[in-house]
Amino acid sequence: MKPLLQAAPEPAVELPYYVPARNECDLFELAWRKRLPLLLKGPTGCGKTRFVAHMAARLDLPLYTVSCHDDLTAADLTGRYLLKGGDTVWADGPLTRAVREGGICYLDEIVEARKDVTVVLHPLTDDRRILPLDRTGEELQAPDAFMLVVSYNPGYQTLLKSLKPSTRQRFLAIEFDFLPLDHELAVVAAESGLPANEVRPLLVLARRLRALKGQDLEEGVSTRLLVYCASLIAAGVSPEEAVTASMIEPLTDDIDVKKALVEVARATLG
Repeated sequence: MKPLLQAAPEPAVELPYYVPARNECDLFELAWRKRLPLLLKGPTGCGKTRFVAHMAARLDLPLYTVSCHDDLTAADLTGRYLLKGGDTVWADGPLTRAVREGGICYLDEIVEARKDVTVVLHPLTDDRRILPLDRTGEELQAPDAFMLVVSYNPGYQTLLKSLKPSTRQRFLAIEFDFLPLDHELAVVAAESGLPANEVRPLLVLARRLRALKGQDLEEGVSTRLLVYCASLIAAGVSPEEAVTASMIEPLTDDIDVKKALVEVARATLG
């Protein structure tokens, strides 16, 4: 007798690599289960976006990511009418798709968006959890699987670009910072393939450059740039060239500042 055919097992979902710093994974999952919106705040390149991708995969949820900018309007999120084959048809935006189908809608650097964007979010961030679509006459009720997550970098806040208190208080909030040295070392080594003993001096240098934030530099070296640097070295680029391309040039255009950073790099790396 021929054996019965069996369905092949589904491959395990590979989670985006992420090393927790504290209890942020538990807080995120609890916020999702309680249907609460979440605000992530922290410096550029500290892992906020990777964290959201990790949690979306961990919870097996679709992820709709929107990088906010000065020209982003509410219609970019909710949708608009488009001409298609001579007809006018409605096309959902990423926020509307997430509300209709369930999933995480992640608005990265929310303070960069126009003010009308936050107004659209308000009905989704209280107990109503609705998305009114004035143009279609619909009022969508968010399913249990929907979650709204936004992020911003407090270091870039100005009087003209900041979240109003009335908006901030609609979200749970988690503050992010760069990982402790050993945790960050594990991330950079895993992402770049460079041995940990070669990554460690790069982290020491990054911390020295981060200490200059607010003095000669607007921003410090992000974990993302560290991964770039280590990846270049793992590919055969000399440490000096890799540091220049990934940890000095992206930080400043000032010639004198760059010279000073080069000296710091030489003194640190030897």
